[in-house]
Amino acid sequence: MSSQAPSPSDADFLARFGAHAVLVLGDLMLDRYVLGEVRRISPEAPIPVLRAGRSRAVLGGAGNVAQNVAALGGRAILLGVIGDDEAGEAIGRVLAEAGPGVRASIACAAGRPTTVKTRFMSGPHQLLRVDQETTEAIAASVCDDLLARFAAALPEAEIVVLSDYAKGALCDAVLGRAIALARAAGKPVIADPKRPDLAAYRRASVLTPNEAEIAAATGIAPDDDAAAEAAGRAALAASAAAAVLVKRSARGLTLVRPDMPALHIPTTAREVADVSGAGDTLIAAFAVMLAAGADLPQSAAIANTAAGISVGKQGTATVAHAELAASLHQRDLLATDEKVMPLDAAIARIVAWRREGLRVGFTNGVFDLIHPGHVRLLTRARATCDRLVVGLNTDASVRRLKGPTRPVQTETARATVMASMRPVDAVILFAEDTPERLIAAIRPDVLIKGADYRVEQVVGAEIVQAHGGQVVLIDLQEGHSTSNTIRRISAAPAS
Repeated sequence: MSSQAPSPSDADFLARFGAHAVLVLGDLMLDRYVLGEVRRISPEAPIPVLRAGRSRAVLGGAGNVAQNVAALGGRAILLGVIGDDEAGEAIGRVLAEAGPGVRASIACAAGRPTTVKTRFMSGPHQLLRVDQETTEAIAASVCDDLLARFAAALPEAEIVVLSDYAKGALCDAVLGRAIALARAAGKPVIADPKRPDLAAYRRASVLTPNEAEIAAATGIAPDDDAAAEAAGRAALAASAAAAVLVKRSARGLTLVRPDMPALHIPTTAREVADVSGAGDTLIAAFAVMLAAGADLPQSAAIANTAAGISVGKQGTATVAHAELAASLHQRDLLATDEKVMPLDAAIARIVAWRREGLRVGFTNGVFDLIHPGHVRLLTRARATCDRLVVGLNTDASVRRLKGPTRPVQTETARATVMASMRPVDAVILFAEDTPERLIAAIRPDVLIKGADYRVEQVVGAEIVQAHGGQVVLIDLQEGHSTSNTIRRISAAPAS
């Protein structure tokens, strides 16, 4: 019997964000927005005339990653380079107002322009973007300064993000040395790559290229799941990374790891307003989840949700902790309904779980009025496996087994309550008196029943043991049963 505890939920990890720090090193830039309205076309050329109103300035690039970490509830340490110019001063002012969630250590490069992207907006529409930048590598003295700041900040962080926008901060002298320092300190490194030669990011823990970047690096366009996996595996070979997370825009994410099937995560965006900075939001959420102790698939799924929120906002934007929590809560409510499924759908899902190397458990019962004994059984059952399937007797089946007055709740109500239980991953209704047909079809790795049975009495035990599975008997909590609860309700005086 496995002694593993149930996996922490997404909400558990979100609650831990404030205790973890992400070190963000990369290209720091200023995103300016000039907001106005268009009422006419210019008489000088066939172009709209923007009547400019207000303007705003926010951090872009590595700065947006750091601000998203802070908005999500984590702590960010931001390292980058600015020029000794007005835009650099503007970045300083924005950072001064960023709050305690972002601590910056910024190197100044004399004579080098600060990267600025200015977007001219009419309502939700972007009319024009003007970039002021240089992509030349930073000077050797600035490299040394930046690396010294990186080494000093490294002990305070659990994870490192390299935010590469090909603006020169992550030049050869900085990139390789930063990865080596982080790995020597035992800190995972997430590299958001811009270079087509992925060997430059060698020994990074995770690469997060988008569609264009991985196509340029591998020659494989990730137009479908199979191509995305092939491109991811080519990127793994080139970089020797532990994982590649391919950002596929409207098609979601593909997580590729050595010797494991690819995991494809569909997009969660409902309405796209602006994709600016969505990749930064994704990386921030992915990093802070990993820093909090989540595994790669769970971190990628949460990052995907955060990016879906981001693209629904105008301009370079952050996603707040409360927004992510609310979105996850809504997703969980929808997932509750999706847990109840017919046998054929359950088998398809179980096949997918097994492709991921997950251990599947099965238990069954009437579960008429959920009480602490049920909660104990389900919690301990889930601790024996990675995914728990519950077989639930239909109303007709219950009446045959327990008499015409049962069940108290309909099969729909019982299935809904069971699906809402955190340890449960799938619920299947069965009309027979026993779940033998389900067990034969599912072939669970673990069959769980209460310890009021002996192994030889458990329906399906021989089926499970025949294919090398395990039968686990769990001690029941005394004093709790549905029959006793019903008797107490029936004996209570009417009010």
